[in-house]
Amino acid sequence: MDAPKSPFSLLDGLFDKLGSVQPPRWFQEEAQHRLVLLLNHVLQQEPEATARLARQKNRIALLQWRQFTLRLQATPAGLLDLAPDGQVPDLTLTITEESPFALMQAAVRGDKPAVRIEGDVQFAAEINWLVDHVRWDLEEDLARIVGDTPAHFIGSAARRMAEALRGFVSRKGAAPAGAAGTTAPADGPQA
Repeated sequence: MDAPKSPFSLLDGLFDKLGSVQPPRWFQEEAQHRLVLLLNHVLQQEPEATARLARQKNRIALLQWRQFTLRLQATPAGLLDLAPDGQVPDLTLTITEESPFALMQAAVRGDKPAVRIEGDVQFAAEINWLVDHVRWDLEEDLARIVGDTPAHFIGSAARRMAEALRGFVSRKGAAPAGAAGTTAPADGPQA
């Protein structure tokens, strides 16, 4: 008897079919410009991040996942810009996990995705530092729009939801308590 299929495997198949459809070039370019604006907004909140990127000025990183690519160039101001087409990247970062749902599960757990790195080692180290140390303070940005109290309330609710989602993902795959061959956990601290 075949094991039941996960709904995520069905969604992965749907994503594969949708992934073969390319959005119009103007849409891709606009989405990339918006992403660069967001990344620069986050980078500007951390002076050490802009200083590190300024030391890598004019270096190009090519980010790849499946058929999606993003070419970013470090600017002298320590920010990012879209790199011109045709220039050879100094660093290529390829996310090796194909499943979007496996990537989302890893992100929820706080894990970095598996990445194949090719090119400039120093530039790769700086990118890794940025990934490890730069965080978007969404609550602070939201406070500028709606005020401190509503932003704090929304931020707290989002953190609780994220924690619940992390708990769900970490228990995914574990047999439910009371199922055949399992025992319910005893009260007390859990590892």
